[in-house]
Amino acid sequence: MGSVICPERMNHMADKRDYYEVLGVGRDVTDEELKKVYRQLARKYHPDLHPDDPTAEDKFKEITEAYEVLSNSEKRSIYDQYGHAGLENGGMGADAGGFSDVSEILESLFGGMGGMGSFFGGSRMQNPNAPRQGKDLQTSVTLDFMEAVNGVSKNLTVQRMETCPDCHGSGCAGNSGMEVCKDCQGRGIVKVTQRSPFGMISSSKPCPHCGGKGKIIKSPCQKCRGAGRVRVSKSITVNVPAGIDDGQTLSVGGMGDSGVNGGPSGNLYVSVTVRPHPLYTRDGYDLHCDIPITYSQAVLGDEITVPTVDGNVKYRISEGTQTGTVFRLRGKGVRRPGRTERGDQYVKVFIEVPKGLNKHQKELIRQLEESLESKNYAKRETFFKKLKDLIGGKQDESKS
Repeated sequence: MGSVICPERMNHMADKRDYYEVLGVGRDVTDEELKKVYRQLARKYHPDLHPDDPTAEDKFKEITEAYEVLSNSEKRSIYDQYGHAGLENGGMGADAGGFSDVSEILESLFGGMGGMGSFFGGSRMQNPNAPRQGKDLQTSVTLDFMEAVNGVSKNLTVQRMETCPDCHGSGCAGNSGMEVCKDCQGRGIVKVTQRSPFGMISSSKPCPHCGGKGKIIKSPCQKCRGAGRVRVSKSITVNVPAGIDDGQTLSVGGMGDSGVNGGPSGNLYVSVTVRPHPLYTRDGYDLHCDIPITYSQAVLGDEITVPTVDGNVKYRISEGTQTGTVFRLRGKGVRRPGRTERGDQYVKVFIEVPKGLNKHQKELIRQLEESLESKNYAKRETFFKKLKDLIGGKQDESKS
């Protein structure tokens, strides 16, 4: 009596595509044709060759699962008769070459780093001989306010990994060279066989003796101790563009750690801190500043001097200027990085009330005040009118 398949497993099988459809072959496909198709698809979808494609790994798993079944004569026969249900219901016999055949194909394509570990839920093996990009590095720089506004060149010192100058990255001392690993015969992997729900499965793992490289350094370089890279203190010049702001990050291409096995260098990321300015505050690409004016300047109007990042400019304020009045200087703000456009500068004036007046000065102020009329204080007159209306309204409410 056969075992019962639970509904969850039935739904899982229903979601699976037909193995022949997955590989794009007919049911009369020969073993040689099947192997040829799988080689093409494995190269097309292998995750190591397509690191930026998030769907590549799922597609690779799907075609590998399909090929593992159809390349095994016993499993293929069960699948042709019963479909996915036959395989799920214990019909997959002992290993008859499916996975070992897959491993051989992947080894021939990718030097043994076929990635079968990820198919069974493990981590995919990475080829230690493949070119790898160096690590990105981070550092920081502090700028004065005007350096950030106008741009500046800064000399920085970073600690980075560089190709060893003695062995030129080989890791070998002199002309000693490397020898083939005896444990894996230079393949970089060793095969292991283990029992699984699919039967006895042959898989590959990196050779523990050579670390998956297939070769062993006979005499390591003394400077880098066989690593092929050394850490050095590097002085570099960073060109900070005009208009950079506090908290932003600069990217310096190729100034991270050098690559491995001929891979490209990483990048250097520079975090920027900008010191505050005693006069200006910044809002995006606009600048703001406050300027005090005298009582007589506010009353009579005057031409005042306004500081800008380009130097002082003259600006005429009108008669009767009030505290808190803001005027704008177009194009006197911060340049946008890489562009000619600039923000504006906003100037707020406030009236400084004179202190420490002598008796004669105070008398002059009193005489001036007595000569003024209510129309000279429009805001004051409006305020007291509103206050009177408010108080009067409350008195009317109390009488009702």
